[in-house]
Amino acid sequence: MTRRIVVKVGSSSVTGDDGLPNTSLLMALAAELEKLRDSGWESVVVSSGAVAAGWATIGQGKDRPTDVSVLQAVSAIGQHQLMSTWANAFGVQGRTVGQVLLVPHDFTDRRQYLHARQTLSTLLSLGVVPVVNENDAVADDELRFGDNDRLAALVAHLVGASRLVMLTDAPGLLTADPRLDHEASLIEIVTEVDARLEAAAGGTTGVGSGGMASKVAAARIASFSGVETVIADAGLEGVLGLIDAEPRTVGTTFVARQSDLNARRLWIAFAVASCGRLMIDDGAIDALVKRGGSLLAAGVTKVTGEFLPGDAVEIHGPDGSLVGKGLVRCSADEFTLGAGNLVAVHRDDLVLLG
Repeated sequence: MTRRIVVKVGSSSVTGDDGLPNTSLLMALAAELEKLRDSGWESVVVSSGAVAAGWATIGQGKDRPTDVSVLQAVSAIGQHQLMSTWANAFGVQGRTVGQVLLVPHDFTDRRQYLHARQTLSTLLSLGVVPVVNENDAVADDELRFGDNDRLAALVAHLVGASRLVMLTDAPGLLTADPRLDHEASLIEIVTEVDARLEAAAGGTTGVGSGGMASKVAAARIASFSGVETVIADAGLEGVLGLIDAEPRTVGTTFVARQSDLNARRLWIAFAVASCGRLMIDDGAIDALVKRGGSLLAAGVTKVTGEFLPGDAVEIHGPDGSLVGKGLVRCSADEFTLGAGNLVAVHRDDLVLLG
């Protein structure tokens, strides 16, 4: 039976000390993915590193630029370098790669979402390895979905992957920042992402735009999508084979939830950006969680953000905890005017995430 794996490689691993693509690592990963193909895995690569490679190509040093126009320009240079290296690495294995550049609109617009899914599925059916990155050269909102970790989780859902592997320069998620706590140890299995775990993830790294915190957030997205996620060290020899082995002895594994969400609800939950937030009372929570009802405007206690009918909003309880996310049926202004028993979010457009 054919299974699908999405492998995301971070900037700190894709690029070497000189900022240019790490040819030897990419060669090794291509060889490993070809071995996995023999075991029945189709693979999709999500590759960071375009900005770092472009900056290094024009000889500007290691400090990542912050100006958006400069980021867009150097990413156009680096993306070519990146794809050339991936193409050569897979070419040694007799495998062809296909470049797929995505922007948030490809996930927030349902038609574009289906087009992207069809393109990736067709590439895989042709035996081609899709290499995915955000279209940094034209994307706005400071270039990003947030980072390529979130993009990788969304792609894993998009292609129906069984496993997401996020390769970085760390052995996995540790109990604390090893720079501050020398006794920090590897967390091998995660069944639920909670506040304590998020605190252990800490902040971002220097080369890329993400960091361990963004990987944990991405793992949570993938878990809700029914995708097992592993964070592991890209530099570990044979890392993908070790992840596929039983018992697994490397990295941090985030256990996939038994998801009964259909594709549309998964799309609402994780692909559509939220335009606002609704705070609801305990009675509304009971109606949503215990009775499977719709959210009525009467149960909304506070509204933040500017949104129109059809936009996505997060739904939070009185204590601020996340209850769910849905497509709202009235605008923010209608709440201000007092919407009464108007249906704010219909149950068919609602995903419970708490």
